[in-house]
Amino acid sequence: MILDLLMINPFFKNTGPYSLNFLLENLNLKITEFDEQVNDIKDLHSSQHKDITFFHSKKYADQVKSTKASYCITTEKLKSYLPEKCNAIISNKVLLDTAVITKIFYPDSVTDDFDNTVEDINITDLKKKVKFGKNVLIGQNVKIGSNCLIGHNTIIEKNVSIGNNCSIGSNVIIRNSLIKNNVHILDGCVIGKKGFGFFPDKNSNFRFPQIGVVIINDNAEIGSGSTIDRGSLSNTIIGKNTYLDNQIHIAHNVKIGENCIIAGQVGFAGSSTLGNNVMIGGQAGVSGHLKIGNNVQIGGGSGVIKDIPDNSKVMGYPAKNLKNFLRESK
Repeated sequence: MILDLLMINPFFKNTGPYSLNFLLENLNLKITEFDEQVNDIKDLHSSQHKDITFFHSKKYADQVKSTKASYCITTEKLKSYLPEKCNAIISNKVLLDTAVITKIFYPDSVTDDFDNTVEDINITDLKKKVKFGKNVLIGQNVKIGSNCLIGHNTIIEKNVSIGNNCSIGSNVIIRNSLIKNNVHILDGCVIGKKGFGFFPDKNSNFRFPQIGVVIINDNAEIGSGSTIDRGSLSNTIIGKNTYLDNQIHIAHNVKIGENCIIAGQVGFAGSSTLGNNVMIGGQAGVSGHLKIGNNVQIGGGSGVIKDIPDNSKVMGYPAKNLKNFLRESK
């Protein structure tokens, strides 16, 4: 039932391929002498031959070495990191140009209006398969396994796959998500909506298309009132047996490992990665594009603005070694 985790955009239609020169024209960049077809735009990890990707920060230097993409939007300073078979497309606004190209390939991924395909569950084939409350709505391309519960006033919008033995609470909205087995999603959650990605402009902000999905693995629990944004050019992932408390926000592309415990009102900025067995106290915040190692403990109210190595205990703002924090707080 669950789609391949490497498929970052199973629910959004790719309108390509497009010629390389057509894409360059839309970026107002120099046309090349050789005009080849480009199949898709993907992140560094997922890209294949004849795909285009992007590389904007040295933080991703290890990933760019192994990319299979044929083309990469990057800067003059960073192009030396690219593998030999990956051709650099030089830009001074890498992320904006990436957004423009993504919108060309996936024009339906920018807006996130309500799903007008939904129907009352009583007139769908799921009526006899699922135990449900009042006023439950189901969209197109929704699959639900056996022994599942859905609470009152919940909307499972289009493009959702739910495994076996799952419990979905009341007043929940889910779309563009792959949910595995034995997952509990409590009341009032919003899962799979677009992330907070745009480029500010005085007249009209340019939104970054969000073509990824949310993946929630086996035995996870999502607390009441939590929001999990789908990925932009990669997926947002919640690991196996990870428990989220109430009112937690997880931004696009965040990846949380297995057996993590995260207390209420914690916020994650986009594209940060957590290892396994991480514990985070209430009202802590994790900045974007960070790597938190395995077995890390983060105290409540902390502000994490740097990577944290395995087996660390930190607290404070900025978060620092717990022993140092206690010593300085005396």
